[in-house]
Amino acid sequence: MKRQVSFQRGVIGVFALLMTALLLVQCKKEGANISGVSRALVNTPDSTIFSPFYDTTVVPYSDATPGVNDVIITKSVQSIIQNNCVSATCHGGTGVKPYLNTYASVLSMVVPGNPEASQLYQLITTSDFNKAMPPVNYGVDLTVSEKSIIYNWIKNGAKEKPGLNDYRPAAIALLNIGCTSANCHNEATATGGWARKGLLTISASDTLSFTYINPSTGVPTLYALLKEPVLSKVWGDYKDSVRKFYADTLANTSFRPYKTMGTPVSAISSRGPLNTYDDLLFDIMYPKAIRSNSSVVYTANGKNYYVKGDNLNSGSSLLSRVDSTVLLANPRTKVFATTQQGDMAYGDGGLKPAEIALIKGWYFADPNVPDTWKFGSDGTGIFKYRKTGTIITKK
Repeated sequence: MKRQVSFQRGVIGVFALLMTALLLVQCKKEGANISGVSRALVNTPDSTIFSPFYDTTVVPYSDATPGVNDVIITKSVQSIIQNNCVSATCHGGTGVKPYLNTYASVLSMVVPGNPEASQLYQLITTSDFNKAMPPVNYGVDLTVSEKSIIYNWIKNGAKEKPGLNDYRPAAIALLNIGCTSANCHNEATATGGWARKGLLTISASDTLSFTYINPSTGVPTLYALLKEPVLSKVWGDYKDSVRKFYADTLANTSFRPYKTMGTPVSAISSRGPLNTYDDLLFDIMYPKAIRSNSSVVYTANGKNYYVKGDNLNSGSSLLSRVDSTVLLANPRTKVFATTQQGDMAYGDGGLKPAEIALIKGWYFADPNVPDTWKFGSDGTGIFKYRKTGTIITKK
């Protein structure tokens, strides 16, 4: 009996030694065909990839019971680590330390704001195969997208819940790319419309033509697009004029912008440009419906102006045009709309609910969006949820 027990112990011991040897081989990557392989990210990761720690993010200022446009579900740092690192025999809590099954444990391997100095990022990008994680012998590696998510998360502060640095690049990219086609919210089209109407003194070489064919009706529409370098100057001068006028409409009456984007001044109706971050802030603070009214508001020196004098007397906002789950109250009159305005998301191309939530997360997080356009001039709220009637007020 003693010999049998001894034999069993011997077998167990040999098995343990074999397993240890295998782990050592795995960790040392001996015998792997790894010549010429690079795991590094060649280019700086795309900062517009939304990179939260958790798969599910409920954005701030969501409804009491988060609605369809309040939740972002996406691949996260946690799920990448769980799928590649957190197994029973690895960094899962009973295997190899450090365990990586909590936010705190993952955070212990990073230097917030500095991916290159973070051990986690170093391990997933190193080409030293005795250090690489996941181990090369596993036969898997993180994709470029997954490495980029981890990079962005660390670069943006490695927070447990997303903040401005996480929301803003992704939201701005969604609006810039999704809304600025040549027949939509485009600087070149807006100013090209002014050029066609003769409001600008330019040469033919300063414009391009673009024909849009409506996919439903087949009817073509000709658009003129103003080119650089004239474009930047004209659009910049226009924004400067608008800002100066609304800073003091009485003292700066002469700055009331004549070059509106709507009929009847322009030959075509062009939507307010959203090409840049500055364009977005401009559109939020000075809504197009105010700075390009459809009827005469003011007459001076033989000119008719279509620009209203109060930029807060507006029944439209960027957020209400994107998110159909909220209703806007006119910031000046405080009267709520009775119908949603979300066609910029639905009728104009289709933002997904998670993308709308991401834009809403940025909108309320960004200090450059004035509180007046978030909660009203008195803080009582200008947005309310259609489903529950909950008014969004500052927390």
